[in-house]
Amino acid sequence: MLEQRIQQHFIDSADLKYQAAPLLSKPIADAVQAMLACVTSGGKILACGNGGSAGDAQHFAAEFVGRYERERPGLAAIALTTDSSIITALSNDYHFNAIFSRQVRALGQAGDVLLAISTSGNSGNILAAIEAAHERDMVVIGLSGRSGGKMQRALRDTDVHICVPHERTARIQEVHILALHCLCDAVDTLLLGDSETPP
Repeated sequence: MLEQRIQQHFIDSADLKYQAAPLLSKPIADAVQAMLACVTSGGKILACGNGGSAGDAQHFAAEFVGRYERERPGLAAIALTTDSSIITALSNDYHFNAIFSRQVRALGQAGDVLLAISTSGNSGNILAAIEAAHERDMVVIGLSGRSGGKMQRALRDTDVHICVPHERTARIQEVHILALHCLCDAVDTLLLGDSETPP
């Protein structure tokens, strides 16, 4: 019984990825173009999220600053989720919803990209970060799930929304990490040319 339940997780995850591929390939490709324009013009990507999405933001930044699968110069990316002194100070002195927006206002510049991750699309601190990014003339790439939540309304036409059409947080997060890997692979491909290793 337990093994069947485990197998069903694999099946459900694979099914969602098959269903999402034709829906998400264009917004992911649009996000790649925004990221490439940013890093090739000397900009940086600021990434944020809560909980598992914080881990995804850090994972993404590590792949950009370090490498994904091929050697290349590091690309500028900062996870806004990692400095416990900043996060606790902003939470204490202002409000938890300010932990990312205050950093965006301090670090973000026109031409930078905000990678904003929220499985529900309703996280208050993510929505505040999007607003701060718009004030800085940054492009926002939003990763969400379900129907996109409030993020759907907060994003502008010049932003990119990668919304996973599913209700379960775990399944949404599984597609988010695949989308982030697609972003890394595509940026590397455009910078370095096609790899002999298939994706």
